[in-house]
Order: sequence, then structure tokens, then C-alpha cells
Amino acid sequence: MNDLFRKIAPVADELGRLFADQGHELALVGGPVRDLLLGRIGNDLDLTTDARPERVLEIVRGWADSVWTIGIDFGTVGLRKGSWLIEITTYRSESYDPKSRKPEVMYGETLDADLERRDFAVNAMAVRLPGHEFVDPYGGLADLKARLLRTPGTPEQSFGDDPLRMLRAARFASQLGFEVDAKAVAAMTAMAERIEIVSAERIRDELDKLICGANPREGLRLLVETGLAAHVLPELPKLRLEIDEHHRHKDVYEHSLTVLDQAIAQEEDGKPDRILRWAAILHDIGKPKTRRHEAGGRVSFHHHEVVGAQMTKKRMTELKFPKDVVSDVSRLVELHLRFHGYGTGEWTDSAVRRYVRDGGHLLDRLHKLTRADCTTRNKRKAAALSRTYDHLEERIARLAEEEELAKIRPELDGNEIQQVLEVGPGPVVGRAYKFLLELRLDKGVIGKEAATAALLEWARSNDLGA
Repeated sequence: MNDLFRKIAPVADELGRLFADQGHELALVGGPVRDLLLGRIGNDLDLTTDARPERVLEIVRGWADSVWTIGIDFGTVGLRKGSWLIEITTYRSESYDPKSRKPEVMYGETLDADLERRDFAVNAMAVRLPGHEFVDPYGGLADLKARLLRTPGTPEQSFGDDPLRMLRAARFASQLGFEVDAKAVAAMTAMAERIEIVSAERIRDELDKLICGANPREGLRLLVETGLAAHVLPELPKLRLEIDEHHRHKDVYEHSLTVLDQAIAQEEDGKPDRILRWAAILHDIGKPKTRRHEAGGRVSFHHHEVVGAQMTKKRMTELKFPKDVVSDVSRLVELHLRFHGYGTGEWTDSAVRRYVRDGGHLLDRLHKLTRADCTTRNKRKAAALSRTYDHLEERIARLAEEEELAKIRPELDGNEIQQVLEVGPGPVVGRAYKFLLELRLDKGVIGKEAATAALLEWARSNDLGA
């Protein structure tokens, strides 16, 4: 910790002296202390003080490069100093009114009391500044060594004060790989319904961090097993369909977790791809609604990808995800079965072009999701599917090289269509453009002369007077 702390010390100690000179306490607290002990360091520093927010503003004025007060109602002042992003929060305790979505903030007087209100003991450690005194009244260091998440006080009190902490337990299980204390798990199970008073935005942020963690499977399992998922992502536990006695369909829940694992394994540059991960865990959520028991004991899930895309859009919209994220994830869910019409390579070049067009900017993610969706234990079948998809990707690459497939457009643009048909701007041009696009998808590049002839023939057959 000492080596890493040296990187923080110049800016932290300088700020600590500023506060001490004004008669106030200041301490590095929470996540940054935990991460230092884990051998990690970022550019974000969380600090806590006995000074009230207005006083904090006075102390940092002239020292900080920039200051923002977006969190001042919750006792937090944000600032930047060089490359460091710093949040300074007044000692506090906060709790929820049982009928309110907003936490009530009350200022505290001591560092120990402030640490007691923190979510977990591993986040309830501090380093006083500028003296570097390590403060750990609730055994956070021991929990860190044991890789355990335990609340400083009783979990019932902690989760009652802020129900979001139940989701944070699952998030840290994903991000840090820590086990959640049995008493905390019991409290999460008993108090799961309490999460419903928390705003959709705060829930979304925790779920998104969980999904983008190093081991989201464990975080999601915890949500399902405690019953929290039923309130924040109800489609997930509903995937636990009963397996029929002949095992003629997979456990869709376990399958979805495996698809998520296999999608993560294909990520590049060590960076989590939230679009791909969300699509992986949600790709089969339409199955429970579309399940049908057929003759001979078979089970079908016809059009589950279409239903699943609609359900994905609805859930992610309710969680207040950005529109582009909702659109991309739901589109991947909708397209995830398309490859299975490829058979052993029967698709025409036209069908391959349409696959590329429909995948659009999501094509690379669609490749990964499709490969991840193969979870069969039959090695021969898995190898055959992999080879077939290799073949499809090779065809896409060849066509792309020949035709600039990613930029598929008709061979005549809007102005040329108007000249050929001798019409002005209007719906006829749009219809003609659509016709030429379909022609391009079906035939590939045929040249402007042939495209013009085909357009004229189309116009005559549609009584457009050309």
C-alpha cells in the first residue's frame, strides 16, 4: 500500500494540509482505500471531512482546477486537480423513509460514525490526511484478506438505511469476486421487496456495473437466489423453466449464464462490451412466453427472438438506459437466431448480403453472440457449428472485399434516379431507391447501365410513365 500511496500522497497530503490549516479533518475513504490494499489505483479519490459543503467550497477555492456542485444536496463537492478527480463528502448518515425513493441525508460529527454508515466493512476503512493514520474500526482489512463482504453494523440496519446496498453486494461479488456474508444474504432475501423504493436510474447503474464486472455470473446468481432479480430484472429468474423428464430442452437460465461467459471470452483488449453482455444474458428471455408442448413430448419456442427483442426493449427502457443502448441490445436479441437458417451453407450471396445489412454496425457483436449461443456438450455438433460459422464469416469477408459490403447502396443515387425517371423529389424516388437497394442485395454489383435498364423496366411495370 505504501508504494501505491506515494502516487496519491502529493495531492492528498496537500489537500489534507489545507483542511487542517482551517481546523478541519480530512480522510481518504472507501473504495480508493480498498483498492490501494488490493494493489490497484485509479484517478478517482473519495474523501470525507467534518466540514460542511459550503465550507469545503471555501477551502478548495483557488486550489482546485475546477469545482462542481451537482451532488451538494447530498453533502458532496466534486473537483479536479490535474489528472485527479476528487469527491469530498461531509461526514454523514443517510437513510430512506419507507415511502420515499430519495435518501434523507443527515450530517455526522466523527469519522468513525461516518464509516459505520458505509455499505460494507471493506469500504469502511480510511486514511487520515495528512498524517496517514489507518482507520479500520469494523474489521475491513480482515474481510479484505478473507474476500468477504460484510456490513459494518447489522445487515438489516444497513439495507434498511439504503436498499440499493443489496444490489451493491451483488455488484461487488461480480467486480471483486468476493463472497457475501451469510447474514447479509439472509437479509437480502428477507428484504428483497424493499428495493422497489429505489429509483430506476440507481438500479440501472448497479446492474450495469454488475454486468460489466469480471464475473457477472456470480452477481446475477446472487440476485436470482435472494429474490432481488424478481424485482429489478424479473425476466432472468423466469428463465428457470422446469426441465421435462426426458431433458428435451436445456435449462434456459443456466444456458443464458453460459452464453454470457462465452461472449465475455470473445471480448477484445480486456474491455467489457456492455452491449454484447446485455444481449447475451437477455437473448432468450422470450422463451418462457413462447414455450409450447408439441406432439411426441417436444418443446418449441417459436419466434422467441421477436418476443424477446420486445421484452428487452421494454425492460431496458424502464431501467432508463440510453436509447442507443436499448436499440442495439434489442436488435441483437432479435437477430441472434438468424444464422441458424444458414444450414450447411445453403444461403445465397443475396442472403449473406441481407445478413450483413441487417447486422449493420452490430455485425461483429452478432458474430460473437451467435458463437457464444452454442452451448451444446456434443463436441462434434459444436465443432460443426463453429466450422459453418467460420464459412459464413469467410463468405462475408470475400463479398465485402468484392463489393464493399458494409456500404451497400443502390448503384444509382437519388439525383440519378430523378434524371432517369424524369421526376422531381418525392415518394416515387423513395420507392425507386428501395427497389434498387433490393436489386443490389439480390444481384450484387451489376453496373450503372444494367441498373438503369432495370429501373426503367420497374417504372414501366409500375405504371410510372417512364
